[in-house]
Amino acid sequence: MGKFVINQRTNGEFQFNLKAGNGQTILSSEGYSSKSACNNGIESVKTNSQDDSRYEKKESKNGKYHFNLKAGNGQIIGSSEMYESAAGRDNGIESVKTNAPDATIDDQTA
Repeated sequence: MGKFVINQRTNGEFQFNLKAGNGQTILSSEGYSSKSACNNGIESVKTNSQDDSRYEKKESKNGKYHFNLKAGNGQIIGSSEMYESAAGRDNGIESVKTNAPDATIDDQTA
């Protein structure tokens, strides 16, 4: 089962990473000014992860592939790692869809 890991950056912002059952990070958030905003971001990932239209598939200039997960308002709520292939990126999306809805929260700032 996946889990959301909440950390605090050196600049004081909160961030979460969605990790698959094997511990690999499959989605990372932006920085949030408060823990409650970070938790809202997690809930947004859980809600939006099941909607294919929320995924923005991208290819970088160096030929690697990645994706963003967007909220209904178009704001990016999470970004993936870089993948060597489009198929790898698509597998990453499927992993988010599988892991996000029932993922536990591991708050490492407490």
